[in-house]
Amino acid sequence: MKFDLEGKIFQSVENTDNGEVSSDTLFHYHQEENIISAEYSGGCIANGHLLGKINIDGTLRFFYHHINSNGELKVGQCKSTPEILEDGRLKFHEEWQWGTGDNSSGKSVIVEIDSV
Repeated sequence: MKFDLEGKIFQSVENTDNGEVSSDTLFHYHQEENIISAEYSGGCIANGHLLGKINIDGTLRFFYHHINSNGELKVGQCKSTPEILEDGRLKFHEEWQWGTGDNSSGKSVIVEIDSV
């Protein structure tokens, strides 16, 4: 699956209870060849970043870190599976795991939005 994430903005639409991302969190993606990065903030996320790559099958594999509104530094890793919606926007189904705290895992969904 081919797609270009450069300049795309995503919003969280689902997350498990142990996650910190909410519908107030926006992700601003960048892409250079198969390398991806993003800045994210909103809701209880004060400032966050992710860095990873797009695999041959179109899945994303990345590491993330952020500081939440309590001042805590959180890190983790994620595998994200793309879906192309009927209107052409991207939707990612994410399976993630914390690398700090209880090391629990969860699932979330983010969807491309037109603009902020």
